Amino acid sequence: MSSPNPVFLATAVEIVLQAGAIQLARRASGFHVDKKGTIDLVTEVDLECERMCRAILGERFPDHDILAEELSRDPRQPSASKYRWVFDPLDGTTNYAHGLPIFCSSLALQIDGRTAVGAVYDPTRAELFTAERGAGAFLNGQRLQVSAAGELIDALLVTGFPYDVHKQTADLVTMFAAFLGRARAVRRLGSAALDLCYVAAGRFDGYWEQHLWPWDVAAGALVVTEAGGTVTGMDGSEFDPAAAHLVASNGRVHDAMLGVIAEVWQRALNRTN
Repeated sequence: MSSPNPVFLATAVEIVLQAGAIQLARRASGFHVDKKGTIDLVTEVDLECERMCRAILGERFPDHDILAEELSRDPRQPSASKYRWVFDPLDGTTNYAHGLPIFCSSLALQIDGRTAVGAVYDPTRAELFTAERGAGAFLNGQRLQVSAAGELIDALLVTGFPYDVHKQTADLVTMFAAFLGRARAVRRLGSAALDLCYVAAGRFDGYWEQHLWPWDVAAGALVVTEAGGTVTGMDGSEFDPAAAHLVASNGRVHDAMLGVIAEVWQRALNRTN
């Protein structure tokens, strides 16, 4: 795939920066919170950011498809266009609603099904992560490079839990415990997009999570790979944003992470047989 039109990255950056400005302004002025599920929240800010994104993209690229968290159709359906924008208007909504300053907006452009452009913006730290396929990944214009950790015992890992965590607590805790016993430490921040960008920046050495959506990971996964990292499914398969699970790492600890996951899954299988 040839280098994407530079207008695409400029548009992605413009939209995530505007989303960040909305998030900060509404955090100061106040906002209403609703529930999509037992613990799955949505705020007025999510919707305001998504409408802004759709308005800009609809005006500039009327023939492009848009997949976004709050107002979209089934993400498993194929795109109606060669171009599909994938937007998370507020990744880390629970953090945002509780006043915890770990949240962002995330926008990717897929061309013929492959992510070509990604932008993630954390407004509380004024950190803009960007990537174009084949052109590298950057934080506020400075090139990113994944960490050099080569062993799990030297690795700082991160993970996330799905919104139906109450239905599968035991399985998630078992996986968490397995990594906790192998790695230097494990964190849980509450924003998949930032987790991925932090792997790209070398702040984390690896990340795993399941029960994800394309808007959670499309942009961040590109940032990781363009920073020299590796992203696959939790089973080691080729990464697919629609597959709902992934492992992202500096590449050096990737096989070890996949090995831990395989061991946990095998033990669970043995218990059921």
